[in-house]
Amino acid sequence: MRIELRVCKNCYEGEHGNPQKGDVTRDAVKCARQVREYKDLISLDAVYVTMVEEGDAGGSEELPVVVASIENDQVALTDTQLVMEDDDGNMLVYPEPEDILEVLSRNLDQIQQQTRQDVMVELSEVGAELLTG
Repeated sequence: MRIELRVCKNCYEGEHGNPQKGDVTRDAVKCARQVREYKDLISLDAVYVTMVEEGDAGGSEELPVVVASIENDQVALTDTQLVMEDDDGNMLVYPEPEDILEVLSRNLDQIQQQTRQDVMVELSEVGAELLTG
């Protein structure tokens, strides 16, 4: 199985003026990077973290999936999403931040069960509320 987390680079760096989205974006990246560090313990083939910027053509760096929606009669590409591809090529896509954190946290829980090391990631207040809310 392969996983790719795509996030808006500007949100990650706090440049879009939405501190809550920035916190959640950084939480997701921290979780994905921690999962990548220990991926072999839960039989993941690869974990990618892709930063996208405004003006990028869309599309992912590793897994060819793009989520879009209709906003004001125009197509809007989702800049933050988690894509999972199983060994048969089936894709699961999570465009909602709450779902992204939930999936990555579950992966960390599975890793935690396989090692004596503390692999859990400290989440921001906003990210923690999303998971417990």
